[in-house]
Amino acid sequence: MDTDLLEETANFLVGPGRGILAADESNGTMSKRLEGVGVASSPESRNAYRANLFAMPTMSEAISGVILYDETIRQQAVDGTSIPDYLHARNVLPGIKVDTGAKPLAGHENETVTEGLDGLRERCAEYFSMGARFAKWRAVIKIGNGLPSDACISTNAHALARYAAICQEQGLVPIIEPEVLMEGNHDAARCYDVTVDALSATWDECKIQGVYLPGVLLKPNMVLPGKDHSTRIDVETCARMTVDLLHEHVPHEIPGIVFLSGGQTEVEATAHLNMMNNMGPHPFELSYSYGRALQATTLKTWADNQNDLSKSHSVFAHRCKMAHLARFGKWSEDLEA
Repeated sequence: MDTDLLEETANFLVGPGRGILAADESNGTMSKRLEGVGVASSPESRNAYRANLFAMPTMSEAISGVILYDETIRQQAVDGTSIPDYLHARNVLPGIKVDTGAKPLAGHENETVTEGLDGLRERCAEYFSMGARFAKWRAVIKIGNGLPSDACISTNAHALARYAAICQEQGLVPIIEPEVLMEGNHDAARCYDVTVDALSATWDECKIQGVYLPGVLLKPNMVLPGKDHSTRIDVETCARMTVDLLHEHVPHEIPGIVFLSGGQTEVEATAHLNMMNNMGPHPFELSYSYGRALQATTLKTWADNQNDLSKSHSVFAHRCKMAHLARFGKWSEDLEA
């Protein structure tokens, strides 16, 4: 394990003012999103959209890394070079989704365990040779009546730690993502408690597996009530609960937190991150690994204006700028106009 390389990569990814673009939607998920904006999905259309996204002129000011899907890492950029080479040339690191998805957890209805450990060492070695320098694995934790079970927490924590150890062995910084979903009618306190349980189990397993924490990034959910809960919480309450949780339940050796935006609008995800960065100092960088919170409006604009890519570039540039400002706590809602 090259710990110097892992630390250098992890710290690069959460460098000042920058974060990660999650563009690792599976073909099935990306097909639904393209079809939702009236575009037929194919390898060519998926490549056309993503290659256009990566070509936005100022992307590297706010984006340090891009998580790719297996199809995308093998495709070409707008100039005909490979997408990993194109990103490296722009001072952006390619990353790769390496799990094979959440599958039903035996004996536990409505719960899943993320799979993909079989053959992972060989896949990581190939991806590193193609230019990838970090990886992502997403576990899914549902809150409900009697959920999550101890088995769900335990099996997913074990898989996350094994994935992280294999990635580090092959030179890739692992992003650990134990996502507590927003689906449900639970309150924010319940989200807090379940997130603590998931994180605590994950760090215990990482210690057993020998995971090198200064070469790890964490991709957590923010502390929010379920979508169906009767009461929403304000931006400051979400930020305070999330910051308190991270300070108390994340090892301070980890260089950065790259939040997921799941279930939030573009503006909500930006506002929450901005508020958290105003609550510093923090023992680790608070950054982003946003998918829809950077892409939702961009995708629709691209679909409607494929003959004028400057329009989707302008929309994407705006979202990147907003996220960039939120890293410094300098975003404000009036800038969204």
